[in-house]
Amino acid sequence: MTAASAPTGVGIIGAGNISDEYLRSLATYPDVRVVAIADLDLDRARAQAERFDVPDAVTVDELLARDDVEIVVNLTIPAAHADVALAAIAAGKHVWGEKPLTLDLPSARAVLDAAAEAGVVVANAPDTILGEGIQNSHRLLADGAIGEARTLLTLMQGPGPDSWHPRPQFLFARGAGPLFDIGPYYVSTMIQLLGPIASVEAVGQRPRAERVVGSGPDAGTRFPVEVDTHLSVLTRFASGVVGTSVYSFDSPRRRQAFEITGSEGVLEVPVSGFDGATRVLAGDDRDTEWVEVAPPGVHRERGVGVLELARALRDGRPPRASGELALHALEVMLAIERSAASGAAIAIDSTAPVVEPLPADWDPTGATPPGSAPSTPGEHRPAPARGVR
Repeated sequence: MTAASAPTGVGIIGAGNISDEYLRSLATYPDVRVVAIADLDLDRARAQAERFDVPDAVTVDELLARDDVEIVVNLTIPAAHADVALAAIAAGKHVWGEKPLTLDLPSARAVLDAAAEAGVVVANAPDTILGEGIQNSHRLLADGAIGEARTLLTLMQGPGPDSWHPRPQFLFARGAGPLFDIGPYYVSTMIQLLGPIASVEAVGQRPRAERVVGSGPDAGTRFPVEVDTHLSVLTRFASGVVGTSVYSFDSPRRRQAFEITGSEGVLEVPVSGFDGATRVLAGDDRDTEWVEVAPPGVHRERGVGVLELARALRDGRPPRASGELALHALEVMLAIERSAASGAAIAIDSTAPVVEPLPADWDPTGATPPGSAPSTPGEHRPAPARGVR
């Protein structure tokens, strides 16, 4: 590559388990290059640097002081997300954060306000919304495959991670549970495909006050449940679409669903993971058969949001997995929690920008020349009448 098209320098803060996935996938994207990794445990950072051929393992302060780091990837624990993001912004770095953006709205707004003042950009996980599966669904919806979107049904239910996780206690503590552990994937996809959410109303349940560790050295140990483990949610979108959702760790049956019903059919979205076919049921005849539409394009994995952020910065446009979308999703989840506790419907104050789907031939593994926008402005933009704004 020439100097003008040199890859964007990336520094990772947090060398825990999830860094494996980021480091593995980022190494396959020629538009970005991980130049350093930092962790409070420098030995752990060194081990990851050696394993994934990262040039330097450094302290957090050293990473933030580097001129070759343009994007900081924040893989710290959720409680540290706000502090690390603010430090990176103060150092003049763009930020990609793991979910959630922060743990509360005041700190989330503080991060975005600081970024705006500093002239840097914040984007946030989950980047499954950029995977070829959900993007395929987005294009089909935008192109009118089921007409005008009217209703949404999502289900995420199963027995809970205590049945298999060797240390599941944190997944039943404050800030977790099915809503905050799995919910971000569903809520972010809702916003990506159907636009901002106007209000939510929820009922929660906590059938068991304690759970039991099901595997590992602590198997049989009982621990307290601090959050609702079953939530039923009614969602009203600003577009007029109405959604019904279940988030549950209390069902012996494992089931996932994300279905948008429109005026001319049903769209089944592969919400779990980055790939998967979209299924379309066109028309209202009971004998109509589902049509499976495989996603075109190159497979993507965790870290593709960092790449899309880098390309957005180079092209002078907002990233698709934006900080604004992440803040809106966070407010929605916090409102669901408040509604379940109070029994009242909660209005959502924030909003999220309309997001263009990626073109079918968008390639994360091929370097894109500077100034090459990934899509023509307005291409695949949902028409107002389709109810997906």
